[in-house]
Amino acid sequence: MNKWFNSRRDRGFTLIELLVVLAILGLLVGLVGPQVMDQLGGSKTKAARVQVADLGAALDLYRLDVGHYPNSAEGLEALVSKPSGQSKWNGPYLKKSKVPTDPWGNEYSYRFPGEHGAYDIISLGADNAEGGDGEDQDVVSWE
Repeated sequence: MNKWFNSRRDRGFTLIELLVVLAILGLLVGLVGPQVMDQLGGSKTKAARVQVADLGAALDLYRLDVGHYPNSAEGLEALVSKPSGQSKWNGPYLKKSKVPTDPWGNEYSYRFPGEHGAYDIISLGADNAEGGDGEDQDVVSWE
């Protein structure tokens, strides 16, 4: 008799045992996977809110130095590079000397004067279109 197969313990797993483990793993992935993806989308929206607030704070610093917010033509670039004719500009007002894109890789929209406040900063969300729910919702500076 072969010494390698002396006991049942030495033979390994049966096909049924492997199928049960795979079924359990499949159920876990099916139940947990969607929850993880929902949280990921929510965290991008939260990151966009933080970036909009940071851009708003940088605009306020710009206004303190220059005396007014940048116009729509100058846009958010005025926070990182000196607009022509601005002798009081003391920037850059953003740490990385670059205007960030939103978490989905799109540029923020900036309007001055704003329709909802002194200025409006808008991220259109994952779909890059106005409106939407969940990860597609707009993130704005006036809410």
